[in-house]
Amino acid sequence: MPLGLTDTYTYSVPDGIACPQAGMRVLVPLGTKTYVGIVLHADITLPPTLDSKRVKPITLVPDKQPIITAQQLHLWQWIADYYLSPIGDVMAAALPAKATDKVYELDKVPRRIKLPIYTDAVEGIHPLSTAQQAALESIGQQWLKKDVVLLHGVTSSGKTEVYMHLIESQLNAGKQVLYLVPEIALTTQLTNRLSKVFGDKLWVYHSRISDGQRMEVYRQLVTTNQPRLIVGARSAVFLPFHNLGLIIVDEEHEPSYKQQDPAPRYHARSVAIMMASMAKAKVLLGTATPAIETYHNAMVGKYGYVEMSERYAGLQLPRMTLIDLTHQYHRKEMYGHFADPLVARMREELNKHKQVILFQNRRGYAPLLICDACGHSPKCPDCDVPLTLHLQDRELRCHYCGYKQPIPQLCPECGGGLRIRGFGTERLEDEVHQLFPEARVARLDWDTTRNKNDYEDIIGAFGRHEVDILIGTQMVTKGLHFDDVSLVAVLSADHLFNNSDYTSFERSYQMLEQVSGRAGRKGTQGEVVIQTWDTAHPVFKYLQEHNYKGLYNEQVREREQYRFPPFFRLLVITLRHTEARLTQSAADALQVQLGHIFGNRCSVVITPAIAKIQRYYLRQIRLRIESTANQSKAKQLLAAEIRSLQKDTTLRRVQILVDVDPN
Repeated sequence: MPLGLTDTYTYSVPDGIACPQAGMRVLVPLGTKTYVGIVLHADITLPPTLDSKRVKPITLVPDKQPIITAQQLHLWQWIADYYLSPIGDVMAAALPAKATDKVYELDKVPRRIKLPIYTDAVEGIHPLSTAQQAALESIGQQWLKKDVVLLHGVTSSGKTEVYMHLIESQLNAGKQVLYLVPEIALTTQLTNRLSKVFGDKLWVYHSRISDGQRMEVYRQLVTTNQPRLIVGARSAVFLPFHNLGLIIVDEEHEPSYKQQDPAPRYHARSVAIMMASMAKAKVLLGTATPAIETYHNAMVGKYGYVEMSERYAGLQLPRMTLIDLTHQYHRKEMYGHFADPLVARMREELNKHKQVILFQNRRGYAPLLICDACGHSPKCPDCDVPLTLHLQDRELRCHYCGYKQPIPQLCPECGGGLRIRGFGTERLEDEVHQLFPEARVARLDWDTTRNKNDYEDIIGAFGRHEVDILIGTQMVTKGLHFDDVSLVAVLSADHLFNNSDYTSFERSYQMLEQVSGRAGRKGTQGEVVIQTWDTAHPVFKYLQEHNYKGLYNEQVREREQYRFPPFFRLLVITLRHTEARLTQSAADALQVQLGHIFGNRCSVVITPAIAKIQRYYLRQIRLRIESTANQSKAKQLLAAEIRSLQKDTTLRRVQILVDVDPN
């Protein structure tokens, strides 16, 4: 099976080459080129439907043993079937780049490749508090009845210490452990902490380590069943474990666990649960703000449930203060985008030598320029979005395709003046320097962390108190622990709610509760200040009370009424082509056929809010299938209609992408 292709192929084994086993790599001819493929099945006899004269022989078998286990092949086939993705795309995503290198021999250790492992442990595991010990014992009891347990612990309740005791137990039993984190950035603080206890039993696996290092972790796991702790981002679910005992999915609610592009569009949490089921291992889902679907599964008894409702060592959850921007602007009590009460609070904490985190989930200087005279705003020529101003680089930039252009001095349409609208992290950084010239300031966003060690350097400097104010996007909301952060401020909460997606309330609550959890993690109670134009928004009520269950009860009622998960499964079919007319024609044709089959489960053709990305015009169709219905049958019917449409010589050029469980 040549990697990345959409079909499987049959090859013969010539004389002089031993028949390869399933899971081995082979070099095979396809067209005029030679590719690395993976053997899915090794049959002695040729299928009767194939002409032996047309079957090409394999060229080489570079492996002495399979590099993919039978369990991996089983899991990858499940991913292909569940997410309606070609098996070749699954394999291309699953294997390290070096595995498709024609000259890379798995049984030979390359020179100068240093494994991403740690030296011997330098300290023992810490004893647990009474609450942590109770949670640990409850998890063990739950696992007697359920293989998956949700650990719902408020921020700073000490979930990581519980994880570490579970990991130690598994390693002592000779088992392997997979510890998933939603983003690579989170591995820095976490691995430093874990390495002190687990030493060289800890390995890391993510895209920020080199291709050679990823291949070496993969190679070592193929050839050993020794107890190991692997910390990794979502792609670590594809690793070849032989003796897996436990998977920890930390911050299980995080959208980053969902792969968007390219295919397979899998959710690492779902794959981890299936992976553990195949390996007869246990799963622990940990978070302070569970996904609605996860919490629902726990409430209906599908998963076990353990709660940690108090912070470690009796610390109080941060108090929350809302600032009404309407009132502040009316009274002219603003400095740039900072309300006067927030400036005062920041100054108080800085005078106490405390640290401050500022959260704004938009990078760049400002989201758009707009003409005073005609209202024109420069847009990306290839995407249906305004260009974001990046003042430091003196350019306008598209955050979807990377297009760049110099900042125009005047409106290109009418010659009028251009005004900056909105603000991002870069603009906040400028304003903070003006407000607090004596403060040491750092910015944490995609623009400041492009190089390999940038994130570690910024987080390290903040942790060593070499930075007083940290400004960041959602990077600052996730799993970070700093002793001296007493104040967290959200500069503009409203744009988090301005999303028509059914998950907007849930995601807004999760993001704001998580960022608030960075405050007051040691010593006195922290504070979260939120600037908003709508202090009456219902999410704020639940945030101020730290009342996740109230939010869940409200959201689950609405989702049942309006046919959303967890009561219905969603499939989003996206059609795209560089011609808008052709995209629309294909979407209309497919929608008619799906409507005949699925009835009102099938939506009309939808034009997305961003209707053009990277020169492709987009249209969507959404299917809502009852959770109690036969999901596999529904997907088979959908796949058949897509194949039928692609037989049309006019419409076959339209790309059709299916996203199963898009959120």
